[in-house]
Amino acid sequence: MTIENIPTLSENATILEALKIIDYSGTGMALITDENRKLIGVLSDGDIRRLLINGATIEEKISNYIIRDCFTVSNKASRAEILDLMQARKFSQVPVVDDNNKLIGLHLLHSMISKSTLKNKAVIMVGGKGTRLGKLTATTPKPMLKVAGRPILERIILHLISHGVVNIYLAVNHLSDVIEEYFGSGEKFGCSIKYLRENEPLGSGGALSLLDFEFNNKTSSNENIENDYFGAQDDQIFVMNGDLILEADLRSMLKYHCDHKFYATMGVSLYHHEVPFGCVISENDDTNNKKRHVITQLEEKPNLTKKINSGIYIFSPKAVKNVPKNEFFPITELFNDALENDLPCGSYLLEGDWHDIGQVEQFKKANGK
Repeated sequence: MTIENIPTLSENATILEALKIIDYSGTGMALITDENRKLIGVLSDGDIRRLLINGATIEEKISNYIIRDCFTVSNKASRAEILDLMQARKFSQVPVVDDNNKLIGLHLLHSMISKSTLKNKAVIMVGGKGTRLGKLTATTPKPMLKVAGRPILERIILHLISHGVVNIYLAVNHLSDVIEEYFGSGEKFGCSIKYLRENEPLGSGGALSLLDFEFNNKTSSNENIENDYFGAQDDQIFVMNGDLILEADLRSMLKYHCDHKFYATMGVSLYHHEVPFGCVISENDDTNNKKRHVITQLEEKPNLTKKINSGIYIFSPKAVKNVPKNEFFPITELFNDALENDLPCGSYLLEGDWHDIGQVEQFKKANGK
């Protein structure tokens, strides 16, 4: 939530006035601005508490105690970006300013998360060995490799949280202790994390059979028996690979999946490839019973565009229940089985950056090398 038109103080105010405005606003922070409402700095209730413990009096001016180099975010920043930053830096409040440092409002972490929490669960597949990355994954699980100073998996979890997905399962196997020690119960990240422990590798989808919760067993509002697989909207499950750098709008993807009542939805990205040669298009010509190929068009180094699997999915309850127990099971088999049984599957085009950190070159690219 963003509080706009929040009351502010001048730097000539007293500590007592700062306490009063914090109590009045209920935000835990006093914002100090000049006469043009440009942000000078902040004082949190914690800052003031420490000042009083160290001997300051409530009649003193706040000018000597203002945190002037406080962290702010632009009013142009997306909600996902803001939540990622607040979670990473453990901020509960962040002032919002425009390009001229004029105060626009104040973001409150608790309100932003609590008012937008989804009941949907997410499963992240993090049990692979990452052999294509060679020495990089000898002692470090691939999802724990750092991109811009933060583990890939932490980025994925924060991204889920920023979209309101706070019930997360990690399917672990290779070097699982490293992952479990780092993330624990998820409490320090503002979410709940449980672990699906594979006794042996189960492939990209087999760990879904280890889920230990029951679905709501509600049927779709559409009473057509063909939609019985869909279940309740809250029961749709996000599933994703643990080696992705993404900016996908997960809420929009969920809405798309639910609006069309898909059995399974696959997030796709566009892959562009320039053919480094001139290409020839020809047609068969059987004139005079002589087979020949007639050139109809030449293309000089054409660009090809294909939709590719981005490793992000949403599955209906029925799809998850159809995963065989404790068997090696590629996740794409869910789609193959669905297509064979005429169950509707959707593709959702992801916008924004997407990187699959599966090879050394991709990992270096994600780190700007």
